[in-house]
Amino acid sequence: MQRYRTRHLLLALTAASGLLLTACSSGADSSVGDKAAHRDGYGAPDRGDEFSEQRDDRREDPRRENPRHLSTFALDVDTASYDYARRALAEGRFPDPSTVRPEEFVNSFRQDYQRPDGDGFSVTVDGARTSDEDWSLVRVGLATRSAERGGERPPAALTFVIDVSGSMAETGRLDLAQESLAVMTDRLRDDDSVALVAFSDEAETVLPMTRLGGNRDEIHDAIGELEIESSTNLGAGVETGYEEAVEGLREGATNRVVLVSDALANTGDTDADAILERIAGERREHGITLFGVGVGSDYGDALMENLADKGDGHTVYVSDPGEAREVFCEQLPRHIDLTARDAKAQVAFDPATVEEFRLIGYDNRRVADEDFRDDRVDGGEVGPGHTVTALYAVRTEPGAEGHLATATVRWLDPDTRDPHEETGDLETDALHDTLREAPSRFQVTAVAAWFAVALRTGEVRVPGAPDGYGELADQARALADRTGDEAVDDLAQAIGQAAGGRG
Repeated sequence: MQRYRTRHLLLALTAASGLLLTACSSGADSSVGDKAAHRDGYGAPDRGDEFSEQRDDRREDPRRENPRHLSTFALDVDTASYDYARRALAEGRFPDPSTVRPEEFVNSFRQDYQRPDGDGFSVTVDGARTSDEDWSLVRVGLATRSAERGGERPPAALTFVIDVSGSMAETGRLDLAQESLAVMTDRLRDDDSVALVAFSDEAETVLPMTRLGGNRDEIHDAIGELEIESSTNLGAGVETGYEEAVEGLREGATNRVVLVSDALANTGDTDADAILERIAGERREHGITLFGVGVGSDYGDALMENLADKGDGHTVYVSDPGEAREVFCEQLPRHIDLTARDAKAQVAFDPATVEEFRLIGYDNRRVADEDFRDDRVDGGEVGPGHTVTALYAVRTEPGAEGHLATATVRWLDPDTRDPHEETGDLETDALHDTLREAPSRFQVTAVAAWFAVALRTGEVRVPGAPDGYGELADQARALADRTGDEAVDDLAQAIGQAAGGRG
């Protein structure tokens, strides 16, 4: 890494991002300011013996669990799990079940939710009855304002932390990152800034925080000169990246660390909690978020996900130049700004109409119900142009009519840290009579969730699901034709590959 030290000095002189149907916890805060619809007796029950129990839902019928009225989770816009699963299936293998997170499958697809006029969220709650008696699927959709607001975002100060360890020599890893960063350099604005940190067995700053305007050639040179080294000290890379981000901190800018790695850490700290503890001060004092970009056929999914979730950020996974350009040249510039910090959602199901319910996925993002309005408890960070979807399997009382559920999202203003809330309601008479009568995007959500659960558990036991991958692939192909959406076509192809693998 001596060459990087030399380049740092030169540049300093020239330039200054089982079945996962989770049991739901109980307890609530009915503090003043709650905008959700409250009725007499409608709220969380007392904490019972099952509050902290952990169960393997794959061994039991989830429909037999005792009902709870509340479901609370931190918002999540990660998509890495779905993209990594698609790559594995394309290569003729099934993804490790532990890497399959249904919420990331669901959140990988475009939704048509109405967006708010300003910062914050809109809340959409809809549902459809299934062929399973008294069971429905309920979708909670949250959306931020559109990202197409050109020059309105603040400038960005991005610190790229690039893995140059030996495993990154595989085609589609470091070369993909270099190509994408080079294109992104040409697309960022003149008032944006970037820094570059490379790590293998140790970490070094290759490029200090540098404005794009007038310095693009120097930035291109620094990207192009990255070379493969030896082992993977990811902890040192993240720590040095945050140090560089703090040193180059810009007031009034969005300051972010972008980690590009296969996350196969084998030197130094390899535990997400230990790594994050070393940069806790920088994260909390300066609000610097972490954006993780995963690469490689062998990929440390668990480490990257934990780093992003606990580092107030999110993760994506890229496997080819098209995906990489979409992430670095389209998504990252569009979503540089933040519209919400520590965002959480709480769904209150009406006990007068709902017998039981299960949230599909979000098992790593659950929040205790009583912590919903405790703004010290970590939530999710969300930027403009994002949507977040949660899908529930809900069993209603036979013949039930009336109010079904109220969904509330709570978030902090990124600048003032003032709390805000928005709500949406669903009545039983608003449920579509069948899934086929539901909007196409609702059906895509259901297919993505069914697919994830099948990959995770080996079978689909979610209400309304078709029998096997073959029927699921047929539904996905029909939806791809109906929507004309290339992403849905990719989903159908992945399900077809899974069907072939099982055959």
